[in-house]
Amino acid sequence: MLLRLRITLPDRPGSLGQVTRVLGVAGADITQLVVLERGEGRAVDDLTVYWPDAAPRETLVEALRGVPDVTVEGVWVTREAPGTYPELEILKYITTAGDRALATMIDSMPVLFSADWAAAGTEKMPRTVVHASWRAPEEIPFPPITPPRPEAHTLPSGLHIVAAPLPPLALTFLLARADGPPFHRIEVHRLTRILEIFLTLPAVERSVARTFRGSSAD
Repeated sequence: MLLRLRITLPDRPGSLGQVTRVLGVAGADITQLVVLERGEGRAVDDLTVYWPDAAPRETLVEALRGVPDVTVEGVWVTREAPGTYPELEILKYITTAGDRALATMIDSMPVLFSADWAAAGTEKMPRTVVHASWRAPEEIPFPPITPPRPEAHTLPSGLHIVAAPLPPLALTFLLARADGPPFHRIEVHRLTRILEIFLTLPAVERSVARTFRGSSAD
């Protein structure tokens, strides 16, 4: 299976080498590394690794705890294949999705962000869920007020979310991760850019309007 690891480590030569050696000895095959943040002598990295299905994730955590000054922020399952450009593929599908443009975008976001589910609902109360991905709960925990720009929060339940406005559509978008660490600001920025592009695609507003009318009729 593919796992995503988020770690903080000293931003100095040799630190990452120690991490990769430990992961290799533990049996993890590193396929991708993304530097999320660097500053004040520390770095935050996301590593994607192949890990045996039957092996417990705690083995990785315990191995990394032996590396000086390395902190494991989260280990969780990812479906984003390393070495690909999934945003481009998703945007291509959306442009040809017709009435399913919004549904295609929502269903794709959990894969792009190694999250659990996504949903969109009306801004006005009581909210009407326009579309939700297949792992979404029956009760979507939309925020009481839609933020003016995408914002990441951790709910009292421990669920990590990003809430974002879709202004031209009068909708609120929600992306949720139950496992793993909170959404990093780089992830929020990435989501912001994707949503901005989505909202500029031809016929998106018309297709969403038709989708919403169809759900209201139901």
